[in-house]
Amino acid sequence: MKRFLAMALLVFLTSCKSKAVAVETVKAPTRVKANTIIENYYNNKIDFSTLYIKSNVQYSDDKQTQNVTAEIKIKKDQQILVSVRFLGITMAKASITPTSVSYYEKMGGSYFEGDFSTLSQWLGTDLDFNKMQNMLLGRAIDDLEKGKYTESFVDQEYRLDDASASNFKKVFYFDANTFLLNKQEIAQTAKGRMIQVAYSDKTVYKELTLPSKVSINAIQEKGKTQINFDYNTISFNEELSFPYSVPNGYKRIIIK
Repeated sequence: MKRFLAMALLVFLTSCKSKAVAVETVKAPTRVKANTIIENYYNNKIDFSTLYIKSNVQYSDDKQTQNVTAEIKIKKDQQILVSVRFLGITMAKASITPTSVSYYEKMGGSYFEGDFSTLSQWLGTDLDFNKMQNMLLGRAIDDLEKGKYTESFVDQEYRLDDASASNFKKVFYFDANTFLLNKQEIAQTAKGRMIQVAYSDKTVYKELTLPSKVSINAIQEKGKTQINFDYNTISFNEELSFPYSVPNGYKRIIIK
């Protein structure tokens, strides 16, 4: 896979930015039960129909570093469209819906069409549309109200560790004052895979509260990948178009 494929897919693990409003804080106790942490976390509202983001992106792996821009469009619960550009030229485009994952890249003249089972196998973690959308919005990938977690309080953060018997280790870190998500980690130790998404510089909007800087670190057996996002344009609830079609002559690729 070319680096633009990684950018287009991992861009879904982020969030957004616009005019700043201070996040209201309260003094937090040093110990809170898991169900209380989860209840307060879900008290942070999310209410929008569409979301547009334009971001500067720095991508690096074991061999190279690349700076690009990314345009992200979200129609809540229906579609996510990502365009990755270099020097103003669209190099890759990806479309995700609840039933499909599609992608093409210009440099290699190739495209992919599949579903979340294929993408989950390739990235090494169980994914669906809601999880991708949640990660994009700085939200927990799982429905925390349906899980079992052990809680702890470390360095002014609440930490929830997934207590279920699973091949994956999941950990969530929350701001001790606002109960907003600071970081989430998913690890598949047996296969040497881990992805960490950290959120900072949170800003309050009428629609929801979002981080303005996102750092993604992914580790697999083949090496490490880091993607840093810095958002410079965002708008809510505008009428957006979601054009996506694979150019003629592109070769289909199969992810194994």
